[in-house]
This record gives sequence, C-alpha cells and structure tokens, in this order.
Amino acid sequence: MPAPHPAPALLPHPGKVSSLGGRLTLDRDTTVRALPGAEPAADLLRTLVGRPSGLPLTPSPDGRVVLALDDRLGGLGEEGYGLTVAPQALQLRAAHRTGLLRGIQTIRQLLPAEALSGGATGTGSWELPCVEITDVPDRPWRGAMLDVARRFQPIGYLRRYVDLLALHKLNVLHLHLTDDQGWRMPVDAYPRLISVGSRRERSQKGPTGPDGAHFDAVPHEGHYTKAELRGLVRYAAERGITVVPEIEMPGHVRAALAAYPELGNHPGRQLDVWTRWGVCDTILGVHEGVFDFCRAVLEEVMDVFPSPYIHIGGEECPTTEWEDSPAARERAAALGLAGPAELHGWFMGRVGAFLVERGRIPLGWVENGAELPPEFTVMTWRDASHARAAARRGHQVIAAHHRATYLDYAQSTDPSEPVAQPGAPVPLHTVHGYEPAPHDWPEAERARVLGTQVQLWTEYARTPEEIEYLSFPRLCALADRSWSGGRGDWPGFVERLRHHTARLDALGVPYRPLDARSLATAVSASPSAGTARLHP
Repeated sequence: MPAPHPAPALLPHPGKVSSLGGRLTLDRDTTVRALPGAEPAADLLRTLVGRPSGLPLTPSPDGRVVLALDDRLGGLGEEGYGLTVAPQALQLRAAHRTGLLRGIQTIRQLLPAEALSGGATGTGSWELPCVEITDVPDRPWRGAMLDVARRFQPIGYLRRYVDLLALHKLNVLHLHLTDDQGWRMPVDAYPRLISVGSRRERSQKGPTGPDGAHFDAVPHEGHYTKAELRGLVRYAAERGITVVPEIEMPGHVRAALAAYPELGNHPGRQLDVWTRWGVCDTILGVHEGVFDFCRAVLEEVMDVFPSPYIHIGGEECPTTEWEDSPAARERAAALGLAGPAELHGWFMGRVGAFLVERGRIPLGWVENGAELPPEFTVMTWRDASHARAAARRGHQVIAAHHRATYLDYAQSTDPSEPVAQPGAPVPLHTVHGYEPAPHDWPEAERARVLGTQVQLWTEYARTPEEIEYLSFPRLCALADRSWSGGRGDWPGFVERLRHHTARLDALGVPYRPLDARSLATAVSASPSAGTARLHP
C-alpha cells in the first residue's frame, strides 16, 4: 500500500482536506474561466496570485482554472468553499462570492511561499499539490482591531494590514479612529476635530513609573480623508473584509473636547489633546448639543462606512464629572435615575437607538456584560465570564478577553522583548487556546457568540514594523482557532506554523521567531510581569 500523501500546511486549518497525489502546474499559458458572478474572485486571483507569481491568468471560456458560484452549496454558508486541485485542472466553488474569496487565499497558501512575493522560479511556472478541500468557518466574526487614534498609520499601511488579515481568513478590520489622544476621521460639520483634534504636542514614553510619566518632545499628528477611508472600505470588501469604524463616546473623548469645549461638562474650559496613556476623566456632557454632535458625526461615519455595525465605544467612562455637574445631576433626576452614574446607560441607549433607526447595529464594549440595551451587539473584554453574562441576556457577543486577545502585551518574559503594555505576557499558546464560547455552555448561549478578535492598542506600537512584530505569529493563532474551532490542536498548529513562517518571510512580516519561549505552553514568572492592564 502506498504511503499517504501529507496534507498541506494550511493556516487556518481547513474543515476537510484530502491529498490526492500529483501536482498541478500553473504557467503563463494557464487561463481562468470565471462563471457568472465569479468575476470578482477571478480579479482577486489575478491580483494576489497572478501578479506576484508572474502569471497572466487571462480569462478564457476554456480555462483550466474554474471559479464558480453554485447555489447547491448553500450548506457551506456565506464563507464556505470547495476546492479541487487535480493534475490537469483546478476548480473552486462556493455558494456566495465571499466563499470564493476565502478559497483564493487557500490557493495562495498551496503555492510555494516564493510565489507570494514575486520570487522567480526560473521556469515561469509554479506547482500546487493536488488536494480536495471542503472548508467552513466555525464562527462568523473573526477580526482584528487596530488603534490608529493613539498612533496614526498611513492609509497604505492599512491596506497592507487588510491583506495580512485576508491571508489568514479574518473578515473584520475594527478601526479605532478616535480617542483621548487623537481624532483621525474628518467630519464636515465639525472641522476642528481635524484641525485641532488630530494633533497632540507630545507622547508619553513607556509606562508610568515611580517617578511619574516621561514624554518625548515630538508632536504626533495625522488624519485620513474621506476618499482614503472609502477606498480602504472598497479594498477590504474586494478581499471579503468588513471595516467596522469605532467612534468613542461618552468617554475617551479628550481630543474632541479639545476641539469643541462646549461638548464637555465645563464648556468654558480649554483642554489640549491628551498626551498621556490610560483613562482620562474628561467626558462628554449630557445636554442636547452633545447629542446633536453625536448624530452629526455618526451620519457622516455611516456615509463612509457601509458596515452593518457601528462601534460607539462606551467603556471606561469615569462619571466624576457628571457627579460634580449640576446640569448632569438635574438631567439624571429628571429622567428618574438613581444618580448621575446611570446616565451612561441612558446615553448609550439614545445613541444606539439613533443607529437602529438608520438600519445599523450598535456595537459597544461592556464592563460586565449587562449594562447595554438589548439592541447592542457587545464586545466583552474585562473577564471571561462576561461573555456568558451577555449571552444570557440575549446579546449577540464578540468575546475578546484581554488576557487572550490583547496583542499589545508582550509575547513572553524574554528581556529582549520590546516595550509593551504593563502586565503579564499573552503568549502564543494562550491565544490559540482561547475559546470564546466554551462547549459546556448551553447551546442557546453558545449560538449568540458571533466570534472573537484580536486587539492591538498602540501606545507602545509606533511603527508598522512594531505593529507586525506584536501581531505575528499570535494573529495566526487566533485566525486558526476562530476559523477551525476545536478542529486544530496545539501540536498540529505549531507544525503548520513552522511552514507558514516562510509565507510571512516572503511578505516581509517581522514576526517574533518561533523559539522555545514563544512555543511554550506555560509562562514563567518574571519580575516585570506585573498586574494585568485592562483597556487603554
């Protein structure tokens, strides 16, 4: 009996994969047949496979590479696909366009890693192993949040980040656009959000120590144009990724208050854009002018971002200013609330209702899983138990526990690691082992968990290189687990990751090397591994 052919090292792990034996050769004469509706996938194939590999992959009614939409495959859902690679032909089928886009990423990974970067073969041809794959994701939300409010990144880098997400079959880019330290999206109705709010005079250097915080002397600024953001949305959609914008409120708004002090609880007070990290105690007021502002901003956000979900923050909102404000206390009393602290839920409810009226789904961070109105989809982060608390209340949930999904923590206790958020490391094994909806939950509660995502807050990630070093290979781990569910075990993931690093090398990703520390299944104590930090 011949030995079985080894399965290709794909990441994330497919649902079903069988090696058929033999190889398919793609060369300059290889053509593509895209059946009706599959043309966008063929365009992506030419962009992501043809262009770097030097193959034209021209359209032809007789093409050996066949891309097809097939409504008989409805059981594969929105993102599932079937792929057959035989010695003479390749066929990719799906019920929906997005499934074809996921299959394109699998084709990329079946090629030699050099084909991702334009490496020449010398023969003008490339070989793929012959396989049969049927693949469906475990959960519909598999995302990555990138904080561009604290550290602005150019739009070109966001497109590269989208490509890296797409390679790993993640489907959401959560873009954190505003915070205390910067406002990055223009709003025509409020131009000072950019002219004032997009620039801070300096930035905190490193964590606050016993002698206080230290600062650089370098102004930090930057913002996107609406045309750039619309272009990013299109670029991501072509790769099957939704861009979800986040506009923080009623806390984390110091940059907005620097631009428009009248939105705060002390209208005559002039503030700067915050230069520190952490939680600022300046928050929006609760007078009607604030809601006029929120509605106007969100109208323009919805015009740029067609995402069904609009994130409005909601976390870490100190209520001291409301408690000290006669106007806020009067508002709470008029609403029959027990005190000013309860204005938070009322505030979020009003803004959430505005989004619902316009056909969008409000999304917010939750502190305990039980404080937002039922129409909100919630992101839980403080404690793993909060995801279940929210699911029990009937919320749709994205589970993002900070001790498993926050990539701004160090990856190990190795003293050579770059400066990161204070707190114990979040190692690769922990990210891969994270289960957003444990199997011992009742099925009705598990069904309300849409999925998970990684977070990268950028207080200590200044450059694209630093972002990618913190992201990889941990983003690979979340991608594998969130797509595959329980199908991928840790040893199998590690073996596939060892092959996958050649793809990261080809794409120029500066990932943390796979050494004994990064592959350990337990983290040793370290004097620098202090109390876990929560949300920035």
